[in-house]
Amino acid sequence: MTRKRRAFSAEFKQQAVRRVQEREAAGVSLVQVGRELGIRPDLLRTWAHTAPPTRGTGSAGTTTDLEAEVRRLQRENDVLRQEAAFAKKPRRYFAKELR
Repeated sequence: MTRKRRAFSAEFKQQAVRRVQEREAAGVSLVQVGRELGIRPDLLRTWAHTAPPTRGTGSAGTTTDLEAEVRRLQRENDVLRQEAAFAKKPRRYFAKELR
């Protein structure tokens, strides 16, 4: 027997994410909130990560901007590390020939 897939409205998802944020501020885990709502914690976590940032305080936008900048710099750093590692390979090859 197949299980019918449940569909959740956008309003329900927003309320669930808001509840997660409020309850986590009070020290309640995401797993517990999921149990209260009858939703798997991984689904609730996905909704929380994909939800647009709330406009509660003015500093939230700044934090989001800073986090985006940090992610951009980390990606740039990864690319530079890969380029440096690639540049070392020919040096090693030619250094072996000279020996």
